[in-house]
Amino acid sequence: MGRLTGGDPSLLRRINSTVVLRALRTADGCATLTDLVRKSGLSRPTVEIVVEGLIDGGLVAEVPRDPADGRRQGRPARRFRFRAEAGHLLGIEIGPHRVSAVLADLNGKLLGAAEREVSEEACADDRLEQTRSAVSDLLRRSEVARSTLRAVGVGSPGIVTADGAVRLCTALPGWTGLPLGERLRRSFRCPVLVENDANAAMLAEHWKGTAVGCDDAVMVLAGLSPGAGSLIGGRLHRGYGGAAGEIGALHLLGREAFPERLLSTTGEPLHPLDEAAVARVFKMARDGDERARQAVDRFVQRLVHDVAALVLALDPELVVIGGWAAGQDGLLDPLRRELARYCLRPPRVELSKLGEAAVATGAVRLALDHLERQLFTVEGTAEG
Repeated sequence: MGRLTGGDPSLLRRINSTVVLRALRTADGCATLTDLVRKSGLSRPTVEIVVEGLIDGGLVAEVPRDPADGRRQGRPARRFRFRAEAGHLLGIEIGPHRVSAVLADLNGKLLGAAEREVSEEACADDRLEQTRSAVSDLLRRSEVARSTLRAVGVGSPGIVTADGAVRLCTALPGWTGLPLGERLRRSFRCPVLVENDANAAMLAEHWKGTAVGCDDAVMVLAGLSPGAGSLIGGRLHRGYGGAAGEIGALHLLGREAFPERLLSTTGEPLHPLDEAAVARVFKMARDGDERARQAVDRFVQRLVHDVAALVLALDPELVVIGGWAAGQDGLLDPLRRELARYCLRPPRVELSKLGEAAVATGAVRLALDHLERQLFTVEGTAEG
């Protein structure tokens, strides 16, 4: 087992600072020096020195004393809090029909959002320009300086490499081969982290949605090219080349099993294929339209085909359905029933709680994870 040598005084200071900051950030509102000594296990003089350094660095503030404390006997204890307002995080979703941006503080609390509609036929440059416009509008309306951004997370369709390039994408024109991370980094002075949209949605559901407290789950985005994000043991599973969960490719086994054909009520491909069009087909089915009912049945069978492959491979506790299907309550019962026929141990199946906000929220989580690694990871020398 590796151990820190302790030979570098600056490393020891960094460790102490990290321990105190973590204790303060997880405190309920604020904490006294006594609280921090108890939580950190450090001596009181050490905690005092660390807190003063964190105040100087802008990450911690002393809480003003309550005037009522002055009327009590004895000197009131000093209280401190983590300054979540010391910087900001940004989450961006880039999709076929819209781009959206979400702003958050350093605790991940959402502060505002903006979006732009985009044509499904828009080229990469136009889609990126709309993304920049949505971000600029959000920052302006929120009265937040771009320089306060500490990290930016991005959710995009396609197979995304570790450096943020899109290796393959069939959902957006001109997206395959796009160095997305590199292009977006030109607009920011902070790290930009790019993730597949279904993976980002899985992170969001685990953080704030249906999968809270569940460490083995699958998030399915039912869209133009269905995709899935998977948690295994609480960790996002990307696969060797970042292509895990690309169940949209399963249509190759069924040739004509494309969503725009499955959901058609006219014999012609459904166009435009977006959330509103899909919702209309589901409503027509609920209202008794026979052709719409048949279209929904075809769509469910395709979804079962895709989801069953993941369930049989991963044996998740939970499957979360998002994307176009997130608002379709009538989808759950037939999906559960069909999965019970195909799977050795049928999982729980629930709709996304975050709906269309899932990908952007997951992008914020990406940025927050990066920030927490910066704040709470200490690099040291190890032996053994």
